[in-house]
Amino acid sequence: MFISNAYAQAAPAADPGLMGSLSTFLPLILMFVVMYFLMIRPQQKRAKEQKAMMDALSRGDEVITAGGILGKVSKVSDTYVTLEVSANTDIVVQKNSVSTLLPKGTLKSL
Repeated sequence: MFISNAYAQAAPAADPGLMGSLSTFLPLILMFVVMYFLMIRPQQKRAKEQKAMMDALSRGDEVITAGGILGKVSKVSDTYVTLEVSANTDIVVQKNSVSTLLPKGTLKSL
């Protein structure tokens, strides 16, 4: 009775323009750029180095497999590598399971 009803008025819609929408998405775009340089690019570089190492495997190389087996490469095929792990003991592993190429002379007991 003594208080009159108050009605909210709609404010006119503001047009943010190009700068308004760009400043809205700028943090998201910046986050993707940082993610690319910190995570995706180094991973691609490591994968390229690993592939080059697997392609360069040759007889006599000393390697470590992903399972931790140390051996000397005695035969290389397209998808498999035969490793000599001790005298007269050979194992066949997949080529992509070779994780590290060791310097020559690391395994002296073979």
